[in-house]
Amino acid sequence: MLRSNEYKAMSNELLSVKDLKKHFHVDEGIFSSRKRVVHAVDGISFELGKNEVLSLVGESGSGKSTTGRLILKLLEPTEGKIIFMGEDISNAGRKRMKELRREMQIIFQDPYASLNPRMTVGEIVEEPLIVHKIGTKQERRDEVANLLQKVGLNPEVMKRYPHEFSGGQRQRVGIARAVALKPKLIVADEPVSALDVSIQAQVINLLKELQEEYHIAFLFIAHDLNIVRIISNRVAVMYLGKIVELAEVEELFKHPLHPYTQALLSAIPVPDPSRKDRKIILLEGDIPSPIDIPQGCRFHTRCPKMIPRCKEIIPPLEDFGNSHVAACIRAHEWA
Repeated sequence: MLRSNEYKAMSNELLSVKDLKKHFHVDEGIFSSRKRVVHAVDGISFELGKNEVLSLVGESGSGKSTTGRLILKLLEPTEGKIIFMGEDISNAGRKRMKELRREMQIIFQDPYASLNPRMTVGEIVEEPLIVHKIGTKQERRDEVANLLQKVGLNPEVMKRYPHEFSGGQRQRVGIARAVALKPKLIVADEPVSALDVSIQAQVINLLKELQEEYHIAFLFIAHDLNIVRIISNRVAVMYLGKIVELAEVEELFKHPLHPYTQALLSAIPVPDPSRKDRKIILLEGDIPSPIDIPQGCRFHTRCPKMIPRCKEIIPPLEDFGNSHVAACIRAHEWA
């Protein structure tokens, strides 16, 4: 697994996201013509290097999965730029995006819902090769057998259907399909959250092995911060459609600057919950609705360190050194 200093030395930028936004318009009701706006992703910017693993973390409703789908153009952005391999694909049409699918793939959260129940496992993994006209029929069959073996499945299962597999096995099939074209980028959207803990470790190790073998960059979307620490080079923390902190993984875990990040890290389970030095930061209430965004800092309604100015000022992402940025007007106090 490449650590942060290694990928900086040997790779360059693969993906650049600039002021990306996705707003959904929703009706208030059948008797109203007024439409309200859901600010699902509300102006985020980041870069992803070749071979790098960047994790997006945050509570449900923070915009992580929407961000992943925007990057792959499964959703059309409202504003902003998506630059992939030096090309602005923000307004790319279906024909161009079909060509780019060879270089960018996705692993979905639910391994069963993402697999066609009417297709055999062999057909599912072979489909991307057929769509992009890669190899002869025999070469494709050989490649499918090879891919299944790489993800820990016996090639003899090619004629079986998804319902005949366990959740972990189905996710392995999804991973085999995602790497079949040897893409440069994979968006992994909560790829292990639906699996048992013992299976999660196996799948994470598999992803790390495939990343190293095929030199794939991952945008890894997750809730489990223990997993994030194992697999990531950098971590971006999202809250209510915004990135509130971004840093290299060990820097973020050792020196979190945003109160939201501090709260998330404090909630990570530890083997000894009776430790005297352990303080869990409790957040009041749920994440606000992306329709009614709080004024000022979006986190101030739940922040244990809120001061009156937080209600007035929208904090920008500020550089605190060591490639560590955070959006909090009080971060200097504990930086």
